Amino acid sequence: MNNHIAVDIGASSGRLVLGTIVDGSLTLEEIHRFSNGFTERDDSCFWDVDYLLEQILIGLQKAKAGGVTKCTLGIDTWAVDYVLLDAEGNRIQEVYAYRDRRTDGVMEEVAKLISPEAVYAKTGIQQLTFNTLYQLYVHDREELAKADQILLVPDYLYYRLCGRKINEVTNASTTQLLNLASRDFDPELLALLQLEREQFAGLTEPGEDLGSISDSLMQQYDLPECRLICVATHDTASAVLGIPAQSGRSSAYISSGTWSLLGAQLDQPINNRSAREANYTNEWGAYGTYRFLKNIMGLWLIQEVRRLDGNRYSFAELAEQAAAAEGFRSLIGCNDPRFLNPDDMIEEIRLFCAESGQPVPQSPGELARCIFDSLALSYRSYLKELEALTGTAIEVLQIVGGGANNELLCQLTADVIGKEVLAGPAEATALGNIAVQLIQSGKVSDIHEARALIGQSFEIKSYLPRPMPQLGGLLVRWEELNAAETAAGESA
Repeated sequence: MNNHIAVDIGASSGRLVLGTIVDGSLTLEEIHRFSNGFTERDDSCFWDVDYLLEQILIGLQKAKAGGVTKCTLGIDTWAVDYVLLDAEGNRIQEVYAYRDRRTDGVMEEVAKLISPEAVYAKTGIQQLTFNTLYQLYVHDREELAKADQILLVPDYLYYRLCGRKINEVTNASTTQLLNLASRDFDPELLALLQLEREQFAGLTEPGEDLGSISDSLMQQYDLPECRLICVATHDTASAVLGIPAQSGRSSAYISSGTWSLLGAQLDQPINNRSAREANYTNEWGAYGTYRFLKNIMGLWLIQEVRRLDGNRYSFAELAEQAAAAEGFRSLIGCNDPRFLNPDDMIEEIRLFCAESGQPVPQSPGELARCIFDSLALSYRSYLKELEALTGTAIEVLQIVGGGANNELLCQLTADVIGKEVLAGPAEATALGNIAVQLIQSGKVSDIHEARALIGQSFEIKSYLPRPMPQLGGLLVRWEELNAAETAAGESA
């Protein structure tokens, strides 16, 4: 088959992208785009996963109307959120969104039963309050007891399309339930949750052929003939696969979207004490690799500012206004839990600045500049940590995803870290999704050839660092600000 469709769904939007190889280059065409987001009801946050399924089917209808009669298809989404199915395969409950506050304080409760050190030694996964481990710990026990199967969101979408139940490994690792040594669900952690191994489908590696879309859906929606390929279903795992290889230079990446995931691809996990204390994670990657990375709050901050401002300005316009604003005037601790899901992001940023004795940003441009400056400084801090933990001096930082289009943020990052930043491809997640389909279909031999194809098919922009005479004083201020926030958090 010459047509390969990536279903790429993030926290704020989703799309179906058609990939084809034409004259030795990989080309992408967006077939269908749709909005996404959780809804808040009765103090809880939920995803509408059946709406997502419907949008996939609509996108496939559009593909057929556009002349695609045969294709392969892969699905990637965000991580950690799950769906409970009963013995008949029906969904038991609505799907909680990871920003739901039901897990507030739960890490501390679990720590009384099993130490964070022990969990990290087993799983190598960083402590985040929304990890599936903590979500399941607070989930209604009766509902969990009724669950014949527990699937993550992309696994559920595959199931609804073809009837096969899987737990794809790159996403399953984010549950904080997989054991690095046994490469399966950890019995002690399952017992803590009063769950059985049989409630989780078999672990499935990217590249497996899952079969065709069901005949009933084919007939009901008039779809193209479609083979479902298990890709790296965690969107960050797909994004990493879509990063062109850096020949001869040590590199790190940032997958920049709602979250900024800063890390490096490794052949072996690092789950020692230093990595645990720095809260780095070892998510499983495709083809036997590990994503050793740090979660940073990311463009969620600017997305919320834009939403609360009534979407008056596009992201590009906000970046233009930020470029015109005074730089490094006000800074925030991007990973402070107060920014995870505040009632009012704009007010929360202003409160942070006021409480830390900084000028309070007022205009959208000042708010955006505060966010971009703070992200760039966060990237520097965590890149230094990454170098220390891996024992590798990083020569170049590659930014992929939507943030690669933000020229101001890319240049600020280069200036602050003092290294070259390569921006692009912005479509890395869809490209990594399609790369697995190309390998499975025999169009390319392996991920190295796929990355070479991506590198020659898409423009990558270089940002070289500019002199920053004020950097030394700025870094002292940044460290003092973060030390004060850390101390406040520890005493709370």
